[in-house]
Order: sequence, then C-alpha cells, then structure tokens
Amino acid sequence: MPGRASWSWTRGRVLAAVAVLVAGLLAFPGVVPNTVGNLGSLLETFLPWGGLAVPVLLVLALLRRSATAMVSLVLPAAVWTALFGERLLPADRGTAHDLTVLQHNVNDENPDPEGTARALAHAGADLIALEELTPDALPVYEAALAPGHPHHAVVGTVGLWSRYPLADSRPVDIRPVEVTGDWSRGVRSTVETPSGDVAVYVAHLPSVRIRLPDGFGTGRRDESAAALGAAVAAEELDRIVLLGDFNSTLDDRGLDPITSRMTPAEEGFGFSWPAAFPLARIDHVMTRAATPVTTWTLPATGSDHLAVAARIKL
Repeated sequence: MPGRASWSWTRGRVLAAVAVLVAGLLAFPGVVPNTVGNLGSLLETFLPWGGLAVPVLLVLALLRRSATAMVSLVLPAAVWTALFGERLLPADRGTAHDLTVLQHNVNDENPDPEGTARALAHAGADLIALEELTPDALPVYEAALAPGHPHHAVVGTVGLWSRYPLADSRPVDIRPVEVTGDWSRGVRSTVETPSGDVAVYVAHLPSVRIRLPDGFGTGRRDESAAALGAAVAAEELDRIVLLGDFNSTLDDRGLDPITSRMTPAEEGFGFSWPAAFPLARIDHVMTRAATPVTTWTLPATGSDHLAVAARIKL
C-alpha cells in the first residue's frame, strides 16, 4: 500500500539482540551469577516463563516491520521448545507402575483441613507426604487417612502416611545453622512394599523471599538442600523416594546437591504454587534406583499449594 513502511533488514537490530540474549539465558542460565542478590537462582526459578519474551518480541518486530528481528526470534523459540516443549505433551497415566505417591504442603493456615484430608484420602495414593502440619490439624489428617493408610510417621511439621508397613522411622536433620528453637522438617522411613523395601524421605526446605537490598534470599534453603543431599547420599537402601516442598524448582542451582543424586518426576510443567495461579513447581517427587513414569497436580484444596502425585516403577 502507498505510504506503508516496507519490511527492512536494517531496522530492529536492538530487538534482534534482545532475542539472542533471551535465547542465551534460556540455554545457559548458569552464566548469571548468584554473587549479587542470587539473580541466577531467581532466573532459574521462573525459567520456563522466559518463553513469554518470544510473543512480546514478535509483536514489537511486527510493529517495527523488522525482518532481522523476525528471523532472530527463531533462536529463542527453538531453544524454549527444545528445553520445555516436551512438557506440553499429554501425560500417559496408564503406564505400568508399582507405587503411586502424593506430596502436599497442606498450609499451616489452611481454613479447611477436613476437606483437604478427605481429598487426599480419596486420591488413590499408596504413600502420602505432608508438610506444614500443625498440632491442631494433625488429628484431622490422622483420622481421615487412617482407613486407607494405617501406617504413619510424623516428625515436627512433616509426616508420611502409607498403605504398607513402615519401619526405622527417624528424623532427618536439615536445620540451617542459624535456625534455633523447635524446627524439625525432615523424616525418613523404610516402606515395606510388595516389591521390596524403599527408603522414603519427606522434607520441607526453608522458604525464600525477595527483599531489598538483599535480593533473592536462598541461603537457608540452600543450606538445607545440602544437608538433605548428604542424607540421601548416605542412605544404605538402594531405592529411595524423596517427597517434599523444596521451595525451589528443578532448574534452580540451589537444588544441585539433591538433583545431582536423584531422578525427578518432571513430566509436564506441574506448577504447584501458588494454588490460585501456579507459577512454579516447588513441590517435588524424586527417586533413586526407581523410575518416575508420570506425574501430575491435583485440584486445589484449602492449601496455597497444589498437591503433586506421581507413579513410580520399582
């Protein structure tokens, strides 16, 4: 049309540079250091959302009618697809498995523990791991889960309920050095399944906060992750199932002491927090010498987290 700007290879070079930068950060988030405000961990926590830069840049490239910017968008789009595209595929929950497990931070301010407990009891899991248990709510969960899960172990604010007998249940010390008082967020039990004994760990790592001027505060969480990683490394049983709220995503380097030793159930995005509009998967199921075959989130309960379920082949 007369007067309408044509596409150009000279316009939009800044947009093209931004597209290349986005692709680089998606592919190599580790280049962003944690020396200033733990920016590297912050980027890794929300890494899948980096793909939203592509449609934003696409709109800007169209407005600028920049051929250079349009072509450059292929790079971040391809990187995001390679990293996360498989997670868009539907889950196959019919895969053969030996164990169904469920992980849920039930929220210590949950306004409806009775409803939450009923939902968990009817979820069809063999093992149920809970965090943020309170003295007032604990009897509610015990009563609701007992019929289908008669064996349980509770340490501090975390607990494990099982269809199968439990043995050698004991605390796991993941307390950061600076934390004092009554703080116990780890438990380990041997679950005597029909397929053999499995060491099951339940853990709740410390929360993280974004505060000025410190930035992304991950110090205590990372310290607990290192302690938990050491505990599973020292486990004598070959097969381990680890369940918990780690206040961290699988992409976050803060979980390296754990993820380097375990196989996470990571099918789909499985964002679990916050329940009202999930932005990150911080609730996890991981295994050693066993294979997670599928994982999914359950409908919202009275908690600010979604429950995460997984099927495991022993």
